[in-house]
Amino acid sequence: MFVISAPSGSGKTTIAARALKKLRNIYPSISLTTRRPRQGEKDKRDYSYVSKKIFKKSAQRNEFLEWAANYGYYYGTPKKFVLNKTKKGSDVLLRIDVKGAMQVKKKIPQSVLVFLKPPSLAELKRRLVSRNTDGKKEISKRLKIAKKELLFMPKYDYVVVNRKLPQAAREVALIIKKERRR
Repeated sequence: MFVISAPSGSGKTTIAARALKKLRNIYPSISLTTRRPRQGEKDKRDYSYVSKKIFKKSAQRNEFLEWAANYGYYYGTPKKFVLNKTKKGSDVLLRIDVKGAMQVKKKIPQSVLVFLKPPSLAELKRRLVSRNTDGKKEISKRLKIAKKELLFMPKYDYVVVNRKLPQAAREVALIIKKERRR
């Protein structure tokens, strides 16, 4: 099992998608979330979008490998999907926040954690502003949380600095290939 975490706006989704195209026998886990889709996102491809009521029922039934609340929304990784794939000998790639990654590492110590780091906080701010999905107040909140998330880097097996998307995606794919050979 492979986990990619990054502060909001660091390119986690894009890098994961590009890395997956370079690999075989690895499946992306599709998290459940209570937030609304962003422009260009599709249900069951990017996330499974559900109500808070449905999410909370799933959490009560212990259907998540991990889950967390972020920015006023819930996000969770469906346990059944992950276990089905790994039991069949396939790898799974999770795109989750640091809280979720720490839960996964505790439950599955052999999982490999990769942290995507922005080149700088100034660049992260530029990326958040340019994606045009959040207001100034929300961007400030995300940057404050990003500073806290960066403190988790020593707990990760690898850190990849995302200066350019293609290079970062190649590095993530190489990490996965290297770990498979172990």
